[in-house]
Amino acid sequence: MKKDFLLFDLDGTIIDSQDGILNAVQYTLRQFGIEERKEKLYCYIGPPILESLMLFHHFSLENAQQAVLMYRQYYAQYGMKGNLPFPDVVNMLQTLLKKGKILTIATSKPVEVAVPILEDLKLTPFFHFIGGSSLSGERPHKSDVIRYVIEQLGIQDLSKAVMIGDRCYDVVGAKQEGISSIGVLYGYGSRKELKEAGADQIAATPMDIATLIE
Repeated sequence: MKKDFLLFDLDGTIIDSQDGILNAVQYTLRQFGIEERKEKLYCYIGPPILESLMLFHHFSLENAQQAVLMYRQYYAQYGMKGNLPFPDVVNMLQTLLKKGKILTIATSKPVEVAVPILEDLKLTPFFHFIGGSSLSGERPHKSDVIRYVIEQLGIQDLSKAVMIGDRCYDVVGAKQEGISSIGVLYGYGSRKELKEAGADQIAATPMDIATLIE
């Protein structure tokens, strides 16, 4: 597919962050008397944490807001240093830059969290813009983040943009904002999930993404 503007999800697409996220979710639930094995918490990787708490563990809005603060405090202290780029992600980003593509991040993580992670991993120079949610509650849904990135880059022709991510939320958010999507299989979603959400293309590896983008 011929695209100029590439919007990348962060968790499960650029970085392997599952341990930090799962530990933080497990800790947060424990504060409310809920014990869960990590294997049951993979659903939390991808969507916004507030939405997930209400959907998966039926928190009230008030309790979910309180839990998000606990989650963020724990994650900032213990979870942010446990991230690594997926194998070949750097090669993929370098290849796409050589093709003249505009690379951005569109993550449900707050920007205030995403930027330090990318800086720590020395990945910031690859991206023209880093977009995400906000600690103040702005852009709570993936579609909000995608729209924000599109607006910040001044993209007029939406056919030139593509969202790349590992979960159905990335694909659905892209559809809601009128852009194409590539689902990746090396993250935390499945082929079935991505296909059912309507991903336009599927990439098994990071370098497959570089091959798909003309």
